[in-house]
Amino acid sequence: MDLLRFITAGSVDDGKSTLIGRLLYDSKNILIDQLEALEKSTKNKENGEVDLALLTDGLRAEREQGITIDVAYRYFSTPKRKFIIADAPGHVQYTRNMITGASNANLIIILIDARQGVVEQTRRHSIIASLLKIPHIVVAVNKMDLVEYSQDVFNNIVIDYREVAKQLGLADVTYIPISALDGDNIVDRSKHITWYNGKALLEFLEDVKLDSDINLTDARFQVQVVIRPQTEDLHDYRGYAGKIISGIYKKGDKVKVLPQGIETTIASVEIAGMEVEEVFAPQSAVIQLADDIDIGRGDSIVKIGNLPLVSNELEVLLCWLDDKPLISGNKYLLQHNSRQVRAMVRNVEYKLDVNSLQQQPVEGNVKLNEVVKATIKTASPLVYDGYEKLSENGSAILIDETSNSTVAAVLIRS
Repeated sequence: MDLLRFITAGSVDDGKSTLIGRLLYDSKNILIDQLEALEKSTKNKENGEVDLALLTDGLRAEREQGITIDVAYRYFSTPKRKFIIADAPGHVQYTRNMITGASNANLIIILIDARQGVVEQTRRHSIIASLLKIPHIVVAVNKMDLVEYSQDVFNNIVIDYREVAKQLGLADVTYIPISALDGDNIVDRSKHITWYNGKALLEFLEDVKLDSDINLTDARFQVQVVIRPQTEDLHDYRGYAGKIISGIYKKGDKVKVLPQGIETTIASVEIAGMEVEEVFAPQSAVIQLADDIDIGRGDSIVKIGNLPLVSNELEVLLCWLDDKPLISGNKYLLQHNSRQVRAMVRNVEYKLDVNSLQQQPVEGNVKLNEVVKATIKTASPLVYDGYEKLSENGSAILIDETSNSTVAAVLIRS
């Protein structure tokens, strides 16, 4: 059974918590004790309805206590597929946290209040989806019950959002009219929205194709652990374990170890201790090489004839995530999959306006939530692809050496 990771995004009070609660409740993914606690604490006892938003109300309690708001994750499954939901905060000041939840999502649900239409936060979240190259986008027009299930209201929002999608280059966009509160088009087709002929939201999530999202052409493997048992039976065993970022590897493939630039051949590939014919993304595997080479954590094994870029000077887009401003010339740690190198941010060229994507001059230092074009100089070479070509090998984070906190999301350009 495959796994779909998706994130919900939208403005405050667009109904994200209610939507997630409705998905869990109607798909029978709430445990009995959770349901009992929900019924006891519900705010809608007068009419007998359960307040499904309370399933994610822990975040609101954190907000009231002044704690930093982070993405909340929920897990559920149906007979067709497993799901991980990332619930992104709607407040503008927590937009940075939405990026962490969206960084490995296969799909994003952008909620729009049917009464409000496309607003600034809708555009902001759409821009982040565009920058992160999220493959599938669902625009869920919520609270249709409050506009009398009007087809005209829905169609006008679709027209407005199509302009946003066209501007950002969002290709795979699906529009669904819903009412999270009443359950219309969430798990079951709505009896009120008879003019809509598409799938209910859960049915769409179950059926969306993910195979095309995996790159099986560009073989990229980054070493996480070097396995040397040094036992009597495995005295000479040396395996390189890690997750295959993309592509396919087989015994006999001619490969190059980067950044060293050493060529060799694959002696065997293994999964769970068993030798197999081939391994492919996104499997975790062990690769053995024909030659003894000094390879460590963070080194890459790639096929000859299809090489990534290797450089210690990177052109990047930075989304700044820290309350402390970015000062050009500051030093950080750059984490690129399992490879960590020291880095310096230089030459901040411009910032992107989140509403228009136009380039603007940077006045002073880079502040929280700003997206800027910059150059990063690393202490040792990085093996990477451009984010647009292969996002899994073209993204990184910057880490503050003193506090060890993540200060920026990095999209490497080719």
